[in-house]
Amino acid sequence: MIRRRKVLLSSAAAMLALPAAHAQGRDSLVLGMTLEPPGLDPTLGAASAIAEIVHYNVFETLTKIGADGRVSPLLASSWEVSPDLKTYTFRLRPGLRFHNGEPCDAAAVKFSFERAAGEKSANKDKRVFANIALLATPAPDTLVIGLKSIEPDFLFLLGQATAIIVEPKSAAGNATQPVGTGPYQLAQWARGASLTLKAWPGYRNNNNAGAVALKRVQFRFISEPAAQVAALLSGDVDVFPRVAAARSLAQFKAQPQRYQVLVGASRAKTILAINHRKRPLDDVRVRRAIALAIDRQAVIEAAADGYGVPIGSHYVPGALGYVDTTAINPYDPERARALLKEAGVALPLELSLKLPPTPYARQGGEVVAAQLAKVGIRARIENIEWAQWLSGVYANKAFDLTLIAHVEPYDLGNFAKPGYYWGYESAAFNALYQRILNAPREAERAKLLGEAQRLIAQDAVAAYLYQPQWITVAKRGLKGLWTDMPIFANDLAALSWEGTAR
Repeated sequence: MIRRRKVLLSSAAAMLALPAAHAQGRDSLVLGMTLEPPGLDPTLGAASAIAEIVHYNVFETLTKIGADGRVSPLLASSWEVSPDLKTYTFRLRPGLRFHNGEPCDAAAVKFSFERAAGEKSANKDKRVFANIALLATPAPDTLVIGLKSIEPDFLFLLGQATAIIVEPKSAAGNATQPVGTGPYQLAQWARGASLTLKAWPGYRNNNNAGAVALKRVQFRFISEPAAQVAALLSGDVDVFPRVAAARSLAQFKAQPQRYQVLVGASRAKTILAINHRKRPLDDVRVRRAIALAIDRQAVIEAAADGYGVPIGSHYVPGALGYVDTTAINPYDPERARALLKEAGVALPLELSLKLPPTPYARQGGEVVAAQLAKVGIRARIENIEWAQWLSGVYANKAFDLTLIAHVEPYDLGNFAKPGYYWGYESAAFNALYQRILNAPREAERAKLLGEAQRLIAQDAVAAYLYQPQWITVAKRGLKGLWTDMPIFANDLAALSWEGTAR
């Protein structure tokens, strides 16, 4: 049974006295993270850990995505959209400056988007910027963007980490010395251990309009679940978003005077990705056999301790146009064996299963390998580090199978992206995706999105496993935490300790 837990803070606990340190006010925070980012420029790499540190903190975007998934102004104070939904006119906030004192104006935004669309761009959302036909700057505070084709989620996409606005002179060094417009700057990076941000005194022109409560935030990198729990229990870490502590929640729930526990939905998709470039994985019958061999609920229990919702395609409940496709490739080992025989596969079929260091991948991978073995597929587990996954699996496509969570909300476009790491090439999907992009009415777009989900499931592009439910454990008294997480971001400017004046 799938467990759906809510915030566990009793009213009685809320009446208890705060710890002395909180009552006196605090201006610092220690935040736990599972993975260390390979760099600090989210336009150069696919690792979500980059955005967890810099998005909205060091770098900012024209728009901002909230915990509820809604879009609001950030660097842009307002915008207008043309009737044909292809032209956007943005007005920037007055007096914007980068950390190095340079102005953040329409020219900087134009540079940022041209850089993202450029021939040498490594931006994983390059297609968003390649869809821009016009970038005009009629005034320093005005930017006009003309699109080649309608992008219904354009304002949301401009709030993601891949759409950060960078300062032209310093952009090349952002991976190690990031220069943005956000409320924080890099203070120190002790590689392998922690990274510290400090509040930027020049935020929003020193007029205190954007003052932040937390003046110093340390991100501490802790990959092992047991160590994550120990750091919270000892008080070494104040908050751990997306913590791997499901098996230990009882001890946090039992101390509501010390801890708050939040469980929220996500737009992430945990999948067993399959390399279509490798034989016999280029045969849809073999891919469907792999999907049919996997018991999603068993994986959810092993990888997420029950905190997940089964999915049958690259789409999650709650998203526009969601349809339940789990019945297309249900758990059916007998049918899996029959499909392998029909495809002429000699058993045992030897495949590699590369697992990144995240707990869900390592724990879930063991179950997946055991289930595949029952239908004659020997998945040889290879535990690799995150940098190896990014370079070997994602960049160089050197894998057969890999268990990974895709956390971006609107990433169906990856299935139409030539050369993407899983190697799916489908003229039918490409045509359908263009229809989705050019559907002006939401009802029509929802219908087409349903068709796309069914096509991806029928093609067994991957074995789709579950939508994670993220757990956050924090010390009591920390305010402003997200429960639901439409994107991977830690909005530090929204956080404060109870009793602290802002």
